[in-house]
Amino acid sequence: MPQMGALIFATQAMAAPEELLNIALNAGAIAPEGAVLLAMLGTLIVDLAGEKAAAKWSPPICYAGLGTALALLAMQWNGPIESSFLGSFLADNLAIAFRAVVALSTLLSLLISWRYAEQSGSPIGEYASILLAATLGAMLLCGATDLVSVFVSLETLSVASYLLAGYMKRDARSSEAALKYLLVGSAAAAVFLYGASLLYGISGTTNLQIIGVALLTSPTPIAALALVFILATVAFKIAAVPFHQWTPDVYEGSPTPVVAFLSVGSKAAGFALAVRLLVGCFSAFDNQWKLLFTVLAVLSMSLGNVVALAQTSMKRMLAYSSIGQAGFVMIGLVCGTEDGFAAMVLYMAAYLFMNLGAFACIILFSIRTGSDRISDYAGLYQKDPLITLGLSLCLLSLGGIPPMLGFFGKIYLFFAGWADQQYLLVIVGLVTSVISIYYYISVIKMMVVKEPQEASEVVKAYPSIQWKTIGLPPLRVALITCVLATAIGGVLSNPLFQWANTAVAGTPLLQEAIALKGTGALG
Repeated sequence: MPQMGALIFATQAMAAPEELLNIALNAGAIAPEGAVLLAMLGTLIVDLAGEKAAAKWSPPICYAGLGTALALLAMQWNGPIESSFLGSFLADNLAIAFRAVVALSTLLSLLISWRYAEQSGSPIGEYASILLAATLGAMLLCGATDLVSVFVSLETLSVASYLLAGYMKRDARSSEAALKYLLVGSAAAAVFLYGASLLYGISGTTNLQIIGVALLTSPTPIAALALVFILATVAFKIAAVPFHQWTPDVYEGSPTPVVAFLSVGSKAAGFALAVRLLVGCFSAFDNQWKLLFTVLAVLSMSLGNVVALAQTSMKRMLAYSSIGQAGFVMIGLVCGTEDGFAAMVLYMAAYLFMNLGAFACIILFSIRTGSDRISDYAGLYQKDPLITLGLSLCLLSLGGIPPMLGFFGKIYLFFAGWADQQYLLVIVGLVTSVISIYYYISVIKMMVVKEPQEASEVVKAYPSIQWKTIGLPPLRVALITCVLATAIGGVLSNPLFQWANTAVAGTPLLQEAIALKGTGALG
């Protein structure tokens, strides 16, 4: 129970200073983030030696850092759960799962980045270090349990994302995307700070667990106002309607590998933040925030998938698709049941592979043709079967077509929603899934069904396929990995289901919320 957690924390706080340090610092909890930080410093150092040295050494340094981080996260799995840094960080299974999704999304994003950066003339060392800084912020955000650590992590992720969005300095669209992202993101940060100040004023502390106890024992109208501000920040981070306005323009103008990271890594951190703040802090307003989230989910699924029908750019279409996909994931969070939380974790892992696989195909097509228009994909199967097959499988998975991985992820979400009597969300989810299948399959039809004479001018002038060019072998590895995980992961999905269920079972915060819901105290 929250009261018991507060008593335990208070007992620890009254311990002797030496004992408190032993209990509360527990610096090993952020060892994976330490590996990412060292990799970031390494890329900055080799970048000082010149562009040739950076191009040679940055990729292996990034691989080593992210690979080490993933290995350390695997070692933490199902380990003892101890509060770290005086109660500001917690490495429970939920945090480990989302941190792994963030780290893996960065690794795959880097694999598909090298050739793109090389072709655009961008400094590789700087790009890699900024992306690793965003990764560091996102990973810390997944386990942050204090308003101060939440804000610092959030801003580390956000500032690095602004820089990445505007990294193509010679491209006016990239600069415009960065400016829009900066303005909207700054407003969201200010809103969060105002909500956090209200919470601090109510409880006298920045620790999320103690704030949750204070709100549970004496809920006030000011706390409800704080909920609105916090919810707005969370909705901005996961690009939920009506806080989505920045998404299409930023996705279209930003470098494509950056969009790939923002669509998965940043969104995963946003959902981890939603769980920490809404489930952990606002259990006293459980019905209220779930009602608001239900509205956001319905709007996101409806607008995201309907507006995607009219798009002519692949990146813009996937931007609206990501808004709709966020709506699907929100179903699991609204349920608040064991199946709901597990489905949310599972779908984020599935979304990692199918969305990054789609972006890998888009980047490869863009490298070879310089085009992003959907109509230019007409007849592509004649010239590039790999992109055609990979993009088709990833889009089918995003649409929820069996036996792809995305189908099992959506079925689990809908099952959890139906079992919790969230009938509106499930029905809207099913209808909008059918709508999404239409625009996904229209792209596949464009690539496959067109006769040779109906191929686009871009495809007719398609260059010969060369894989020995610098940066293309890593891109091929990422593409094949994502496509195989998307295609085979659905058939062999049982380990993923077990992993998601273990993530929920090994998270005291979620178990506490599930127990309270089961007794009828909440929801």
